[in-house]
Amino acid sequence: MNIQEAKEEISRAIDAYLYKDESGHYRIPRERQRPILLMGAPGIGKTAIMRQLAEEKGLGLVSYTISHHTRQSAIGLPVVTEQLFDGRPQKTTNYTMSEIVASVYEMMEKSGKREGILFLDEINTVSETLAPTMLQFLQYKTFGTHRVPEGWVIVTAGNPPEYNRAVRDFDVVTKDRVRELRVTADYGVWKGYALQRGMHGAVLAFLDLEPEAFFFVRAGETGKRFVTARGWEDLSDSLKAYEALGLSVTEGFMSSFLQDTETAEKFYRYYLLYRKYEALYNIAAILSGEEKADAKRLKKTGFDEKLSFIALLASALGERFRKWQQDFRVQKEVFAALKRVREAEESGGSVIAALSEERFLAAQRLSTERAADALSPEREQRLEQELARLKGYEALLSGVAETEAFSRLREAFAADEAGRKQREAETAEALSAALRFTAEGFGEGQELALFLTELNANRAALAFADETGHEDYARYNQLLLLRDRRETLKEEVMRFL
Repeated sequence: MNIQEAKEEISRAIDAYLYKDESGHYRIPRERQRPILLMGAPGIGKTAIMRQLAEEKGLGLVSYTISHHTRQSAIGLPVVTEQLFDGRPQKTTNYTMSEIVASVYEMMEKSGKREGILFLDEINTVSETLAPTMLQFLQYKTFGTHRVPEGWVIVTAGNPPEYNRAVRDFDVVTKDRVRELRVTADYGVWKGYALQRGMHGAVLAFLDLEPEAFFFVRAGETGKRFVTARGWEDLSDSLKAYEALGLSVTEGFMSSFLQDTETAEKFYRYYLLYRKYEALYNIAAILSGEEKADAKRLKKTGFDEKLSFIALLASALGERFRKWQQDFRVQKEVFAALKRVREAEESGGSVIAALSEERFLAAQRLSTERAADALSPEREQRLEQELARLKGYEALLSGVAETEAFSRLREAFAADEAGRKQREAETAEALSAALRFTAEGFGEGQELALFLTELNANRAALAFADETGHEDYARYNQLLLLRDRRETLKEEVMRFL
């Protein structure tokens, strides 16, 4: 299965393990809640989906790389205690709390979340002294004498032997204690995530041309040669930073992320072409509607250049869609907070006090989710922006009489909404301009279809089109559907000729 299918299966398992009966007890007893074992190549996104699941389900997340642990840190240190046996005091050995179990309790205290995910990576590379402890942990959810609290779902991960020489084969007894999910790399699935994250257009355009370069591990003369999803993502982030700072990008820079000389060379050559096309096509002018399509030039270009142009255009629009989505979600949350302030006023309360309470709750929500270690960068940014807006409104009401407080709030929110609507309109115009330019330059053929496919793969773009009812976007998609139907009918007719 691919990583998205694995995520969906783990999501269902979490729902089942946390399902309670009428009396509030978990329907599946702790001993029958088999830990999930994600088995797949390194850098495939196993850790990333844990963070996504924790955020989506409102759970805490505690992550450990178990290969870094000794027996003492995992199960605790021995301490001598004294107990009465048959009325006589005897010296006995007990254990301090496991660092891992203690981290779960600490997370619960900081975040207030009573349920969560305990994720243990590289579980099949534990030390020889720790290996016997793992069987007890997988069945009884204990490290030493201390249990993982109820309500915490255990997910583990490991690499197959071909990727890591240090792995240990699990015996039948151990395998019979887990639910094993085998995960394979899938560029199509990863690309949807990459578009949502706003990864560098050169990375996505190159991988569209060379999908086999997305993920592999091969034997080489000097050791393993490999390229991973994690490597592409880290490379994308660094490329963006280097470009923003005006730093030079070398082939050696590529090789530090892509541990395969041939792939690094190929991508470096492509990246130089991509930057050349970036200088050739004025994307900002196209999106503003100032640049008109030169049909002759565009139609004469090679496929690589066409694909690079589409990637440049889609990447620039994707950035606008992500900003729009962030704006929209922040405004929605702020509106809900001000609605509660209004309700408090109508109930005879103080607007200023109610707003202060909303600001306090927003700050607490941000702090709690940070403590739960389950925040994506995008959600963290949204919560920060929401808090900043509420703080700004609170400062605006300083020294304002209660009788005027809500009208001031309404005016401030209306001004913010007007600014958001203006940015939304500019994004809509940019999308229309990009569609017109592509259709005029290439015609309503393969290139337009590729461009629409890129947009349709971006969830932020789909959300924008759905929320704004963008007519040009709907019309061109309809044309694409009609064209596909015509081709299908033509194929069916040809079968009978």
